[in-house]
Amino acid sequence: MANSRERLPVISDGLPSQLPDIDPGETSEWLESLDAVIDNAGRQRARYIMLRLLERAREKQVGVPALRSTDYINTIPPEREPWFPGDEHIERRLRAYMRWNAAIMVHRAQRPGVGVGGHISTYASSASLYEVGFNHFFRGHDDPGGGDQIYFQGHASPGMYARAFLEGRLNEHQMDGFRQEFSHQGGGLSSYPHPRLMPDFWEFPTVSMGLGPINAIYQARFNRYLHSRGIRDTSQQHVWAFLGDGEMDEVESLGAIGVAAREELDNLTFVINCNLQRLDGPVRGNGKVMQELEAFFRGAGWNVIKVVWGREWDPLLAADTDGALVNLMNTTPDGDYQTYKAESGSFVREHFFGRDPRTRKMVEHLSDDEIWNLKRGGHDYRKLYAAYKSATEHTGQPTVILAKTIKGWTLGSHFEARNATHQMKKLTEDDLKEFRDRLFLDIPDEKLDKYLPPYYHPGKDSDEYQYLMERRRQLGGAIPKRVDRSKPLALPGKEMYAQLKKGSGKQKIATTMAFVRLLKDLMKDKNIGDRFVPIIPDEARTFGMDSLFPTAKIYSPHGQQYTSVDRELMLAYKESQQGQILHEGINEAGSVASFTAVATSYATQGEPMIPIYIFYSMFGFQRTGDGFWAAADQLGRGFVLGATAGRTTLNGEGLQHEDGHSLLLASTNPAVVAYDPAYAYEVAVITEDGLRRMYGENPENIFYYFTVYNEPMVMPAMPDHVDEEGILKGLYKYAPATKDSPLKAQLLASGVALPWALRAQQLLAEDWNVAADVWSVTSWTELRRDAVEAEEEALVQADGEARTPWITAQLADSEGPVIASSDWMRSVPDQISRWVPSDYTSLGTDGFGASDTRHALRRHFKVDAESIAVATLRALAKRGEVEASVAADALAKYRIDDVTAAPPGETGGAS
Repeated sequence: MANSRERLPVISDGLPSQLPDIDPGETSEWLESLDAVIDNAGRQRARYIMLRLLERAREKQVGVPALRSTDYINTIPPEREPWFPGDEHIERRLRAYMRWNAAIMVHRAQRPGVGVGGHISTYASSASLYEVGFNHFFRGHDDPGGGDQIYFQGHASPGMYARAFLEGRLNEHQMDGFRQEFSHQGGGLSSYPHPRLMPDFWEFPTVSMGLGPINAIYQARFNRYLHSRGIRDTSQQHVWAFLGDGEMDEVESLGAIGVAAREELDNLTFVINCNLQRLDGPVRGNGKVMQELEAFFRGAGWNVIKVVWGREWDPLLAADTDGALVNLMNTTPDGDYQTYKAESGSFVREHFFGRDPRTRKMVEHLSDDEIWNLKRGGHDYRKLYAAYKSATEHTGQPTVILAKTIKGWTLGSHFEARNATHQMKKLTEDDLKEFRDRLFLDIPDEKLDKYLPPYYHPGKDSDEYQYLMERRRQLGGAIPKRVDRSKPLALPGKEMYAQLKKGSGKQKIATTMAFVRLLKDLMKDKNIGDRFVPIIPDEARTFGMDSLFPTAKIYSPHGQQYTSVDRELMLAYKESQQGQILHEGINEAGSVASFTAVATSYATQGEPMIPIYIFYSMFGFQRTGDGFWAAADQLGRGFVLGATAGRTTLNGEGLQHEDGHSLLLASTNPAVVAYDPAYAYEVAVITEDGLRRMYGENPENIFYYFTVYNEPMVMPAMPDHVDEEGILKGLYKYAPATKDSPLKAQLLASGVALPWALRAQQLLAEDWNVAADVWSVTSWTELRRDAVEAEEEALVQADGEARTPWITAQLADSEGPVIASSDWMRSVPDQISRWVPSDYTSLGTDGFGASDTRHALRRHFKVDAESIAVATLRALAKRGEVEASVAADALAKYRIDDVTAAPPGETGGAS
């Protein structure tokens, strides 16, 4: 039985479980040594030795599994802490000033007549986390290495404004404009980090929780990408992301940490402010969020540093020879830790230390006040400095620092560790006095006005101010600060787009393939070819982009260390350290994060890069709209393409794949310029315009979104009568009526629906003597925006005369009703209905998608050519221009209520 037990695997976590014992005698000696330690020094000592052995084995790269969690104590013991190089007294004073000014800014924003709110407690808990970085680690844009990228926790923005006030970057008037961006004279300060609202101050929008972590990961990875491709030396740059423990509940917060470990992003550090509280209550009342996060990150392959206790705990832990105190720390849930800091020293003595007679005895010599002053590690700059230094020196892995703090620390008993602290916006008069006294500020009582207590500045001649400014000079300048040092790109001429404008001859191609052909040519351009960054979420073959694999290659920090199964094929899958393609796997959220990093490279790195993010249409704006919104806030530029677009075009895939609404979702993002091109020449014109607007002499902070389809058709040459202005404005007449008739109609169609309208034009002419013009609508959204802008211009003009919107002007001289159709829900073409100067009918694919042939689906949704014809005749009948029986006859002739009667057409489209 004993032998059987010995044959069981001792460790099987990722390691061979049946290794042979090549030296049983030596093994026996090791086991006897362990037994002797247990017998003579106890289990606690034996446990310590085993942990140190595992640690040393890992240092020596011996294959043993990492511990998923460790004791609830600091990762770095006191004897391994480095010397702290700063002036402790001055830094403590600076933190006091910033704590005060941050809180007072929010408090003053609650004054009568304003009352715009704000958050006080998050920065109060994290001031030390930031200040250790500001004074010793965060490098600004003037640093020779290029500077760091720092993702500040959104709710901590008052602290960044408070520092900028001390530095002289903001004055009192600007501070009083917090959250009053329009009404405050001279402009105010945005509520959170919003680059679009404060483009010279903030770099990264982080308050939509969960986006900061994932965007920081992909920013760090993109920095490596730029370095590997030789575009910019980013070897000295570090990415810091400051996050909340409650924020880590967001799927995006932890969803990409494996990417950071797999790509060995040791240029990345997460600092998680573990104040144990969400917005409404404890993060893990019955558990321990720091231990949980440690297990997650260790398991994913990160270097984990816990900063749990301040230096005051060191003597107690050194005296804990039998592990009683550590055991209490390990077994106390977060809910109790939160309660301790909302009570008193005597309460902690009784309810924490008093749970074990050994720990009660350990603190007999301490007063209640001394027990109360046992700080948490996230408020101890020495502990934090040690953690930050270790993180920046660690190689081969990203690092996460888990720092335990108190939400609302120093703000007083009404704030500290209270469940409601996140919603508290102002301090009472007693709170103000207690807060001032706790920070040792020289502010007399009479100046503590109920609504407008003063800001505090020590003066430019003070030691504190001089220290503050010198530290930032040494580290490369003030931060946060957004700088755009990029230059316009030398864009290709018209000849680049000539091939697409010629059409496809007799060959049938889809607009997706038309764009890919153009992209391949653009990537060969000597001036900007290397600036293109295709971003693909594991659908390259679906989109016909696998042709890029052998030439552009897929970026991998490790190259291709395996023998590819398709290596003999022309379109073999090829990875390279210098690869140009970012292939993200089945990962739309990560793809948008990559898009954002690439799209903002002109500002973060001074290097304009051109992202081409092409995705399965349904999984773009619907799944990752929040990420696109943040990309807009960060002033991103580039192209996003919804491939396999349309509700009926991707016909085999069914309900969750068929996209008939993303154009509507995209229209809600003010930075998105959205198009639905039908033909290759439209794709060419739109792409050329996008490059000009985003990367030319006067770049705009927009990004282009256009849909491309997987339905092949013969692409016509660009007609001579078509002007590029109409394509870019959103509407132009593609095909005038083929016959003359008193019965007139106007058929508007976008994207893949344009051929349906052309067939409907033919049916109406041949069967019903109706002369219909066909218009290509390249952008319903741009037409609407133009019309809205015209109305807004008229609203503020004295005479109220409006500029005529493009849609109205183009249709002004057209006769007959207007029928609009697309492969999208009716709400998309309905965007322009108010400005159409005639009777308007829209057809669309409202409802869920389904699997069937294309012609059956289009008949089901009543958007095919026959349905357009019937809708046109009904509109004419409503106007009294034909008898109602004519529409009824058309209904009987075409049987549009019967999907089996639909004429067969293209039926492919499944991926």
